[in-house]
Amino acid sequence: MPRERGQKVVASNRKARHDYLIEDTYEAGLVLTGTEVKSLRQGRASLIDGYGFIDGGEAWLDAVHIPEFNQGSWNNHPPRRKRKMLLHKAQIVKIANKIKDGGYTLVPLSIYFSDGNAKVEIAVAKGKREYDKRQTLRERQDKREAERAMRSRNNMGE
Repeated sequence: MPRERGQKVVASNRKARHDYLIEDTYEAGLVLTGTEVKSLRQGRASLIDGYGFIDGGEAWLDAVHIPEFNQGSWNNHPPRRKRKMLLHKAQIVKIANKIKDGGYTLVPLSIYFSDGNAKVEIAVAKGKREYDKRQTLRERQDKREAERAMRSRNNMGE
């Protein structure tokens, strides 16, 4: 059987980029059970309440909802369990030091399959204040209006 190639995004946390200021991003492998992988392959997962933490020199992902597999038996997985993330030791130490300094949290951005392996993109992020969120929206809107004005001016010249 040929192995899968490329990336297939299963779930993404778009709200994280709105609520947090992203500092660093990392790609981590996930330790999953068989029914979790099957459920992910069906494209079923939610990162809304998910977060990561470091415990005992290991990285963990918690509160990510992967629903039970439909055709699973009595040994189906619990939907919201702690899942181990696979990172290099140096990355774990770097993340742990950043989080320990305070003000930072570990947020999952997306779950995807990369060449057949389940991966999670995590970010060390700092929470935005309400005025920061408004400022970001205002900047995006101003940029969009400027592009529209330039486009309409270019169209008039033709």
